[in-house]
Amino acid sequence: MTIQTKNERTEVLTEIDPLFQIPDEEVFRYDETFGAHHYQRLKTVVRKTEGAYIYTEDGRKILDCLAAYSSANAGHHHPKITQAVIDAIKQGRASVISNVVYTSALSLFLKRISEFVPKLGPRFPQDGNKTLPKNGGVESVETALKLARFYGWKEKRIADGSQEIIVFDENFHGRTISVISFSSSEKYKEGFGPLTPGFKIAEYGNLDSARALVNKNTCGILVEPMQGEGGMNIPPEGFLMGLREISDKENLLLIFDEIQVGLGRTGKNFCFEHENVIPDAVILGKALAGGLTPLSVLVTNGHIMDMVFTPGKDGSTFGGNSLACAAGIAALDVLEKERLAEKAAETGAVLKKRIIDIASRSKVVKEVRGRGLFIGIEVKDGNAMKYCHKLLDLDMLANDSHGHTIRISPPLIIGEAEVDFICDRLEKVLI
Repeated sequence: MTIQTKNERTEVLTEIDPLFQIPDEEVFRYDETFGAHHYQRLKTVVRKTEGAYIYTEDGRKILDCLAAYSSANAGHHHPKITQAVIDAIKQGRASVISNVVYTSALSLFLKRISEFVPKLGPRFPQDGNKTLPKNGGVESVETALKLARFYGWKEKRIADGSQEIIVFDENFHGRTISVISFSSSEKYKEGFGPLTPGFKIAEYGNLDSARALVNKNTCGILVEPMQGEGGMNIPPEGFLMGLREISDKENLLLIFDEIQVGLGRTGKNFCFEHENVIPDAVILGKALAGGLTPLSVLVTNGHIMDMVFTPGKDGSTFGGNSLACAAGIAALDVLEKERLAEKAAETGAVLKKRIIDIASRSKVVKEVRGRGLFIGIEVKDGNAMKYCHKLLDLDMLANDSHGHTIRISPPLIIGEAEVDFICDRLEKVLI
């Protein structure tokens, strides 16, 4: 992107859309005056995105090492995914259509994602997977909670209203009332009561803690195979397998939330593949439509899906709309054909090794942890955002995880030049 004079910039932006003529200061003022103040934003206005980079009005080029919390795994405006969206709009296939009729885009997407996910629910009849689509990831988390509760009522004969689901501390599954009800973060819950009952919180990574919470009313276990917002935490080896064994023994549904860590992010198509553990259901979102439109899914064993979701038991006006499905099919094609998971594994291994070397020479780094291109740098003073601000001044966008950890999660398409760029900036900030 060429840096232009103000007059040249205005002319170019006018050709794109009059909205982009709004100066940065007006953007800040409008947001302050008319918007909810529910985010602490870095004072930067993004005008354009492409590949692994974001751009400001004056042509400043910033390496995106956040990727919208894994939404831009394929890179911003990936040409194949973008073209799929453009084609859907131009061909009149993009408008929302009532779910009382069928659309080929939805049917093709359901087939594509159901076959892409490994067969789920290993102890149930292997009828293959089935998918229920929604918009944002938390909608699919809520759908998964319904799945587990109904299963407990129908299959385990738990009295309706008494079902319990085991979750884990430092989790992040979204911010709806039900989901914040079992968050470890008090700021997510304060003032929003009454909260939803029916959740028991175990210590992440501790099988004994989870096992101790199982009782006659337990119907499911919901867990992130690797925590993102909780501090980029990897559970100890054998933890996920142990949860699988508990679920099989106690007849519980084991549900993995892979909204942030799935679809290639950790160097595998699915994070649970690192331990070769198969859940009963998996939740996906963010990168599922290439970052161009909201799309999330709950995928589970066909036997379980048919047991729980009969007509009237669920619905979504925009869930599975044709535009999102067109983007979703293209995004899955890109993930497979461009070997994004393998690239994340290879590039991530190089990047993590170099970050560990920087950490070994730093007085401020406590620990480096991660898989693939999902890497956390925990700092000793617990103030990761201080370093993120410094990185932004050096044209690198990063964010904190749980306050104390710098999250490094760039698009999976980065190469050697971007690895050098990241390490150069981290060296300047951390040493």
